[in-house]
Amino acid sequence: MTDYFHASLQPDEIRAISSIGLAHLGDAVYELLVRTWLCAHGKATGKGLHRSTIELVCAPAQARRAARILPLLTEAEHDVFRRGRNANVHSIPQHASRAEYQQATALEALLGWLWLQGDHGRINELFAAMMEEGD
Repeated sequence: MTDYFHASLQPDEIRAISSIGLAHLGDAVYELLVRTWLCAHGKATGKGLHRSTIELVCAPAQARRAARILPLLTEAEHDVFRRGRNANVHSIPQHASRAEYQQATALEALLGWLWLQGDHGRINELFAAMMEEGD
């Protein structure tokens, strides 16, 4: 049986996945990290928990956090980020600018790419850097 909690695909398999596909997976990874972070930091209270999650996973917030980690990315990570940023998205939420949505999609694509490599340590390192100033 495949262990989807510890997925580790081959580089060719990952390259075959579209940027939108990587972002789709990375969106879930990011939201799980945010929810875990909120609970671990004692911010888990009813409606407040949901509101806090929404505030952290919206495109403008993701774009701000993505900017924090750009200097930390390796060349390969920059390539994936760039590929995600340039993905052809058809609709942009009203509360986000095109640039914010592109940055958020890029961040999600990067997280999806790292997840599929099984590089949870790197995901955690980047997420910690994203959350550092935004506690």
